[in-house]
Amino acid sequence: MSKIKTLSFSAIKWGMLFELLFLAGSLCMLLFGNKNLVVTSFATVFSGIVLEALPFMLLGALAGGLIEVYVSRDKLIAKLPQKTWQTVFAAAALGFVCPVCECAVVPIAKRLLGKGLPVPAVIAFLLGAPLVNPIVGISTAVAYSFNVPIALLRLVMGYLIAVAAGLIMGKLFPDGSSLLVDKAEAHVHSHSCGCGHGDSYHLKSHHSWHGIMNAFRHASSDFIDVGQFLVIGAFIAALFQTVISRQSLTHFTSNPVSAILVMMVLAVALNICSEADAFVAASFRFVLPFSAQFAFMLLGPMLDIKLVLMYTGVFRRKAIGTLSACVFVMVFIAVCFLHYLLPAGVK
Repeated sequence: MSKIKTLSFSAIKWGMLFELLFLAGSLCMLLFGNKNLVVTSFATVFSGIVLEALPFMLLGALAGGLIEVYVSRDKLIAKLPQKTWQTVFAAAALGFVCPVCECAVVPIAKRLLGKGLPVPAVIAFLLGAPLVNPIVGISTAVAYSFNVPIALLRLVMGYLIAVAAGLIMGKLFPDGSSLLVDKAEAHVHSHSCGCGHGDSYHLKSHHSWHGIMNAFRHASSDFIDVGQFLVIGAFIAALFQTVISRQSLTHFTSNPVSAILVMMVLAVALNICSEADAFVAASFRFVLPFSAQFAFMLLGPMLDIKLVLMYTGVFRRKAIGTLSACVFVMVFIAVCFLHYLLPAGVK
């Protein structure tokens, strides 16, 4: 156990160092590379994306830490409907109660599984919570110059896709065979604050300064773990805008389908937090059509590399493949429909 903790601490330490070096490098380029227009532009765009997104990532991490310490899963599930399909609709909207990004949603989902939440509802929660929450709505609106309709559209479409995916997976796996029950239950407390107790003791003993400090520990851990993905995403976005000429992307802008697919692949590869990805997507607004930007914001919180790896602790490989294909296809169809319905984007 101590070896695992040592490895975890080492990973966090190197992750933090990686982020700081990236950010420090871009700031140095901005300050001392003023003789090179490309270097200055790259540093400006990169620093702008990171510094705009960091407050929202911090806010999401703090919310996740407070939820981890103070929210009782028993009481949360007791308020859900009894019928499975109704629970799916309710679980997809739990992001309004538990405003966490996809980086923190899997540990919570494991605990919900241990409390007896149906598998389709857990899937709806996994997909919906990172999108259907107020922090993501606010960050999306800010990224697009306070365009509230874009934020609302993202929340609504994210909710509908999460519900549809939960219901479809419930039909495909009615007996819950996709769930690795033993593994999920055995590790249901592995992501706790380390007190070694259940929810009731956890809530009673943590309503104090000790509880606040535990919440901050969770928040800082989540923030450091996922910050590196924002830095990498911002780096690639800045690279696209400054090094790669817009003329080389014209064949993507002239063909919305290929533009959508490219941005969906980037969303899967970049692993950017849902509270920050809107800033990266918005940085492409003068390069790619809105539908492609929206595909990036819609798919990333539901499906990316780190999420697929985290899902292996909950679902069998067959179920992960089915869920991934289902989400990818639904997002693609929805965004293509959106493009032809609103070719100029949301005003």
